[in-house]
Amino acid sequence: MVLEVAVLNIKKGLSADFEIAFNEAQKIISSMDGYISHELKKCMEEVDKYILLVNWETLQAHTEGFRDSAEYQNWKSLLHHFYEPFPVVEHYVAVEG
Repeated sequence: MVLEVAVLNIKKGLSADFEIAFNEAQKIISSMDGYISHELKKCMEEVDKYILLVNWETLQAHTEGFRDSAEYQNWKSLLHHFYEPFPVVEHYVAVEG
């Protein structure tokens, strides 16, 4: 399993609109092959800041399957105009030990 982590800085004052758009967009991501689960969390210290955590079966499920899909274009049109700056997305795996 791969965890996608994105810190989302939303343009000032647009958090309520972002949350409405995300409610629609989450239907898109949750329908993708290789998707496991996701959580969107709102920062307590900074008003217009969120973290998005998405569990995928593989890295390719996210980077190729989702990002190369027609559905991603819908995701992008719903959400990408809210970000400032555009988020850095990183991927994490469990440490075996």
